[in-house]
Amino acid sequence: MPVPRVARSVLFIVAASVAILAQPDPADPTPLVDKRYNYPDGIPYQVDYNTAAVRGPQVGYNICNPTTENQQSMCQTSFVNHIDDFCLWAPPKPNSTIGETEAEEVAWCTKPGHGTRLIPDGALHGVQIVGFIDQSKINLTPDDYGGELDPHGADLRGNPLGALMYSNAFPGSNGNNGFYQQVIDWTNFIGANAFCIKVCDPAKNTGPALCQNIYDRLGCAYNAPNNARNGTFEVCDGDNMTPPGVYVSAGATVTYFQPPESLGPVTTVPYTPVVPSSSNCLTYTSAALYTALPKSTNSLATASRSSAPLTGAKSGTDSAPAATASSAATVTGISITTGFLGVLFAMAFLS
Repeated sequence: MPVPRVARSVLFIVAASVAILAQPDPADPTPLVDKRYNYPDGIPYQVDYNTAAVRGPQVGYNICNPTTENQQSMCQTSFVNHIDDFCLWAPPKPNSTIGETEAEEVAWCTKPGHGTRLIPDGALHGVQIVGFIDQSKINLTPDDYGGELDPHGADLRGNPLGALMYSNAFPGSNGNNGFYQQVIDWTNFIGANAFCIKVCDPAKNTGPALCQNIYDRLGCAYNAPNNARNGTFEVCDGDNMTPPGVYVSAGATVTYFQPPESLGPVTTVPYTPVVPSSSNCLTYTSAALYTALPKSTNSLATASRSSAPLTGAKSGTDSAPAATASSAATVTGISITTGFLGVLFAMAFLS
């Protein structure tokens, strides 16, 4: 059965203040979010190629095609289109952690045709705007709590370095699945056998708020509030979420900012995130959605499968729980809430 496209764009909120202390690398001072390329002809072989930069050049490449599509692909151009067609950022080498490889992640996708690695069959366990996944099948250690990947970073060069994101799900594509728009504001939490992805409509100005990248220690629960259930694959219409960090107290709108990592783990947050309402949900089986995925050759232990909603995520520096019952997701169940602030699929499209 064909999978219906999401009517509205929803994605996670990206903050306007990208990173208060972020400083451009003098060798490559142009922030990744300011590097714009039309797909496919405008994309360079590498977006971040400067060997003089502090972190060096990116490890992979951005021109991806059938010749690069295999399980050793180093493609760093990703896509978020629909529940049956999206990519996650994950390490290129087995037994890795996000904290150690955040600058090197490559694209792992659910469908052939993007020139990337494919997420192995059986890895995804459920998807909503978040999802459940056996992360050992995409080169993460089973016990890694993970962290956030986004186009910013302390030097504004992004994690992964040179990473590009595209989508055909926003109104700007006019329903043409072959027309991809570059997504400027996006975020991807992965770890603890769960994930969430937010991509904001590039034609709107909601990205700095909805696809914010300054709450990396709070995980999916606060960055992508959800009711995802392990073992469930669904697509819904949904309302926009409230920007991360924003809540109402005693009748006044308040903005919370996470404390610096130097103060230790985040043990309390002054508000409880509200899950946006959703409706018109359609449920699918993973077998019907993911028909061309390879078998896994990874021998690491498989992920446990909890039935609780996805909630937490830890930063690459081990500062917060990565996937607790309310903020992270594993590819065991996936639900897409269309209508979010511009995020799609194991992500939500946010507009």
